[in-house]
Amino acid sequence: MHVKLKFRVTEIIGQDAITEFAGHEVLKDHVRRQVRRYRGKVDDVIDAITDDGYYVRIKPFMITQGRVKTSQKQGIREACRNAVLQTAARNTWISLQKMMLSGELEQLIDKAVRKVANVKTIIIRKSQLVQDGVVVEEGPTLDEIREEEDRVSAAKKAALAAAMEEEEEDSAPDVLAAAEASADDSEDDSEETSEDDSAEEEAVTVEVEEVVAEEESSEAPDYASMKVAELKELLKAAGKPVSGKKDELIARLME
Repeated sequence: MHVKLKFRVTEIIGQDAITEFAGHEVLKDHVRRQVRRYRGKVDDVIDAITDDGYYVRIKPFMITQGRVKTSQKQGIREACRNAVLQTAARNTWISLQKMMLSGELEQLIDKAVRKVANVKTIIIRKSQLVQDGVVVEEGPTLDEIREEEDRVSAAKKAALAAAMEEEEEDSAPDVLAAAEASADDSEDDSEETSEDDSAEEEAVTVEVEEVVAEEESSEAPDYASMKVAELKELLKAAGKPVSGKKDELIARLME
């Protein structure tokens, strides 16, 4: 929350602005809160050149455990400067950015200055890209970034759908149990019926079978073998529309 990042627009592609990291700054209120009585404050301004030719200005800020002499402050500055210059010379600008923002560069400085005096707090108070280098480290293209965003979005949707399916599967046993319970109840009720009821059911069953047999015996007209003109005549007689293909005419007659 107390770090402000700065980006510089290098290119415009349609609606997208392509930027590069131009430095960062720790808010002054946060730096001011680190200062305490009876402690030494040491800061410096270091101009470094990265391995890929970027000219970077770095401003470290250090608070010692107790009061220190002027000679100790000078030794802390020299140790800090050597650590920053060597780290920048061995890394590209991209790598140096990650080290500054992740705290790795601060750890390297702490290891170097502890040989002179104990340091309580180390902050890279500010960094600034003064001049671009001659070699640009390749990164993902805009299309690749969009593809990655689409892939992540699709993965989230698939995970959500899987979670919903699991919930449905969990609720299915409850529905089956309820259905089985209702089936058992119906079986119990059927066992308790009297002989008169069973006789009536048999009579009704016989009547239904006779009706079904009569309906099956009466053959329905074979509309598929008829011509379109014949089908239209039947539709006219039934008072139904006669427009459409043969399948539609047959379906309309069978309604």
